[in-house]
Amino acid sequence: MKFSFAAAKLPKPANVILAFVSVILMTLSFPDFDFWFLAWIGLVPLFYAVEREKESMVKSAVLGWIFGTGFFFGTCWWLTFAMITYGGIPWFVAYLLLLIIVSIIGLYSAVFAALLSFLLKRLGNFAIFAAPFLWTALEFARYHITFNNWNEIAYSQAFNNVAIQSAQFGGIYLVGFLVLLTNAFISFVFLPVEKTKVIFRLVPVFAVLFVIFTLFFSYQNQAVSITSAEKSKNPERTNVVAIQANVPMSGLNYEKWLSLRARHVRLVEEGLAKLKAEQTDYNERPLLIIFPESPMNFMYEDDAEFREFIGNFARKHNAYILFNSAEPNHAKGNYFNSAVLVNQKGEKIGQYDKIFLVPFGEYAPVPEAIQNSIPTLVGSFELGTEYDIFEIGGVKAGIMICYESHFPTLSREFVKNGADVLIEMTNDGYLGETGVLRQHLASAVFRAVETNRPVLRTTNVGITAYINERGEVLEESGSYTEEIRVWSMTRSDGSQTFYVKYGDWFAWLCSIVSVGLLILSFWKRKMNEN
Repeated sequence: MKFSFAAAKLPKPANVILAFVSVILMTLSFPDFDFWFLAWIGLVPLFYAVEREKESMVKSAVLGWIFGTGFFFGTCWWLTFAMITYGGIPWFVAYLLLLIIVSIIGLYSAVFAALLSFLLKRLGNFAIFAAPFLWTALEFARYHITFNNWNEIAYSQAFNNVAIQSAQFGGIYLVGFLVLLTNAFISFVFLPVEKTKVIFRLVPVFAVLFVIFTLFFSYQNQAVSITSAEKSKNPERTNVVAIQANVPMSGLNYEKWLSLRARHVRLVEEGLAKLKAEQTDYNERPLLIIFPESPMNFMYEDDAEFREFIGNFARKHNAYILFNSAEPNHAKGNYFNSAVLVNQKGEKIGQYDKIFLVPFGEYAPVPEAIQNSIPTLVGSFELGTEYDIFEIGGVKAGIMICYESHFPTLSREFVKNGADVLIEMTNDGYLGETGVLRQHLASAVFRAVETNRPVLRTTNVGITAYINERGEVLEESGSYTEEIRVWSMTRSDGSQTFYVKYGDWFAWLCSIVSVGLLILSFWKRKMNEN
């Protein structure tokens, strides 16, 4: 009897298969597979399955939950790497924990499918065009509830240089909306349509024109803005030497630490030799040397020997040195995960304390009274609060430490405060040679386009790269190798994109439209009952 009741709440097997087809297509559209074009059709099977189950919100929700759970499991399986390799957790326990986590995140897709089925039932199959609004609103809600939006649909397009240009207007939410709208249009073609007013028959035409116009206008506008910015840049440039040191994640003792520090010096000096060979006016340009975030755990304030080393190194090469350091928080007796800038005289002139820490990696997101009893992967740090800007040779830089490149609010704030470039210092070594390397790179690509600022990405194990204002990834490094990159940075023209000025306006718009559609469907239901 109980089995019969449960079976009555489950969708048809054919529709479950369709949901799994969407899981496969959407997973393949994301890095590390990078078949980004599949995202433009990948949700069609799910939409079709939901329409076939639209008489039951419960069955539709199950389909959405299956999709969400499968998709996040398929794209975030690398979360188990650190648990197994460094946490000593048996592999089957690690994957079970991951399954629990993604099952919870999958509830957002369940809510989406349930609401979409409700609108399809009440408003007819033209309501399939509500899908982009609902999806965007729920992605926006997921970010504000969980403070995480990893692998939102837009990130599948990070290496599709045409589609991502619209991020300068509406951020990742506008890019994701265009992908969803295309899926909705293709789904509409295969759905039966009731007789309705002419205006509603024009909806699919408007949808196609909106996608085409937005992509074309965004691409052309970005090309114009880049040209304008390049013409107005100050001819003075600051040279940059960035190194990928490939520091191992474990097994460090003091002797090994000193050897790895010597590796940093060697790589930098190789980069300087390259610069001198290429530039006749090398000594006339300011120089910035960037060390990536790594397990070296530099402690500038607490370690007098390291402080002297960095000071001597800066004076020897007449260079600014930017490095990651654990800096004391004297108020609470703990530490910040910081970026520290030393000038050519060996003097500390800047410190940025990481604002967005990795949950259960760098801090425990639990009440302060029990934080010390909750284990974290790499340490327990204090959250920073200030959006500090570093001035380096006349160029202003905003610093993103690791995970922070995933947060558009941070890079947006830096540019609003005058940043000419964004510098990311990161270490993904704890997660292995997995899809996370390119997924993390995808975040930096969007931050460049959203802000119309280049991102200088310096990593410990990869992927080190220069990302220009169009989101083009240049001089991409290999992974788990030693690499040297020689770049330059200049002042921007100071202009700000629509997204920098107005933030997540498009996500708010989609949220308002979604609420309006739901109210309309309830009103129509009430009218029909009367």
